[in-house]
Amino acid sequence: MIEGSSKNKSLVDGNALFSLVMLAVIAMVVSIGAIGIVSIAKSKGTGGASASGTTTVQVTLSEFKVTLSPSSVPAGNVILNIHNAGSAEHNLAAKALSKRVPNIPVGGNATLDLGAISSPVELICEVAGHESSGMKATLGIGAASMDNMASGSETQMTNEEMDAAMAAIAKRFPEKTSVTGGQELAPKILADGTKEFDLTAKIVDWQVDAETTVKAWTYNGQVPGPQLRANVGDKIKIVLKNDLPESTSMHLHGLRVPNAMDGVDPLTQDVIKPGATFVYEFTAKEAAIGMYHSHHNGQVQIPNGLAGSLIISDWKELVMNKFASKIKDANNKIEQEVVMVLNDAGTIGLSLNGKSFPATAPYTMKVGETMLVHYYNEGLMTHPMHLHQPRGLVVAKDGKLLDSPFYMDTLNVAPGERWTVAYTATDKGAWAWHCHILNHAETPQGMKYMVTAVIVS
Repeated sequence: MIEGSSKNKSLVDGNALFSLVMLAVIAMVVSIGAIGIVSIAKSKGTGGASASGTTTVQVTLSEFKVTLSPSSVPAGNVILNIHNAGSAEHNLAAKALSKRVPNIPVGGNATLDLGAISSPVELICEVAGHESSGMKATLGIGAASMDNMASGSETQMTNEEMDAAMAAIAKRFPEKTSVTGGQELAPKILADGTKEFDLTAKIVDWQVDAETTVKAWTYNGQVPGPQLRANVGDKIKIVLKNDLPESTSMHLHGLRVPNAMDGVDPLTQDVIKPGATFVYEFTAKEAAIGMYHSHHNGQVQIPNGLAGSLIISDWKELVMNKFASKIKDANNKIEQEVVMVLNDAGTIGLSLNGKSFPATAPYTMKVGETMLVHYYNEGLMTHPMHLHQPRGLVVAKDGKLLDSPFYMDTLNVAPGERWTVAYTATDKGAWAWHCHILNHAETPQGMKYMVTAVIVS
C-alpha cells in the first residue's frame, strides 16, 4: 500500500511484525467470525430430475461465484431456480440461448427456463465486471451430479479442517508479491515550472496475491496507478499514452479543470486510440483529493485497474491546522499519509490497493501517532471500512474539509467517493482493518480479500 514521507518510521523487524500480526488474526476472528460452511444439499427439492423429465437446478449467486446444484444434468428440459445470496444485485444469463433474468435484489429469487438442452450451457452474471471476477459456471450434460467443484463452491469441511485452513492463510500475511501499486511518481519539471507526469496505459500480469495472477489494465504497470502530487498554483501536464488494445480516455475526477480537460470522450475530447497520446493540462486552483481513471468502457477498464490518485496540497498540514484540538496527536503532527483504493470487480476483484489478503500490506504506528487515510472507492459496491481500535476522525469528504468532523469506527465508502479520516493510535496491539461486508473479508478457508492490519507499538 501507499505511505507518505514517514515510511521509514513504519518499519519494524520481521519477528515483531509476525508476532503482532498473529494478534490481528485473533482480533479478526472475534470481530467478524467465520462465515458458515456451504453444504451440498441432497434433500428432496434441492435439485434434480422430476417425474415429468424436467430437471431443476438450484443456482446461488454471491461475490463472486455462481454455484450450481446439481452442476451436471441429463439432456432435456432444464429450469433454473436462482437465489441471490450476495451483498449486491446480481443477474444470470445463458447468452448462447439468448435467455436471461434481470437484476435480482439481495436476498431475492428468480426462475429461468432454459428449455430443452443437449450440450453444456455457460451461465454468467452480466453486471459489469462480475463475470471476469468469477461469476460464471458451466452447466454440464451427463448424469445428474451433486459435485459442485466445477462451479467453485465450497465442499463440507470439518471444524479441524477449517481451523487449519484459517491458520495457514493467516501465517502467510504479509505475503510478498512482485510489484506494489500506487507508488508516488516524481514529475518532470519543465522550463516554465510545469509539473509533467508521464503515464502509459497498458495490460500487464499482476499478482493480486502470491497464488493469483491476472491481466490488469494499468497506468505504468501499477494497480492502482502511480500517486501524483502537486500544490495549489502548480501548472500540471499529464501525458497519457495508450498501449491498450482498445481506445481510452482519462477523467480527472474531483479536480477543478477546464471542460476540455475533463476526459469524457466524445463529449470533451476524441478517444485516445491504441498507440496514440493525449495531453491533459490544467492549473491546480484548489486543494483536492482527486482520482484519475478511464472514462471509456469504464465499467471494464476501471475495475480492471485503470485508476489512480492525484492529490493537490499538503493534506497533513491542512488537516492538522484545522483539527488539532480534536485529533490530539502526541506532538501535533500527522506522522504518515495513506491512500487506500478499494475495488471489488474486474480482473482485480475484492482488494485493497490492488492486493488481496494475505498479500495486503500492514501499517505500523506508535501510541499517540496519527495516520491520515484517504479512502478511494473505484469499485461497483459500497464498502463499510472498519479499523478495530485507533479512533477515526472523519475530516474531509471528496477533498473538502468538513465544517463538523465526526468520530466513527465504520465508514461507508460508496463508488466514486473519497473520504479522509485521521486515526490516532491509543492502544498497543495488532488491529484488524477490513471491509465489514463479511464475505468481503473472510471465507471458510480463512481471511481473504479486503483485509489488512495496523500494528501499534
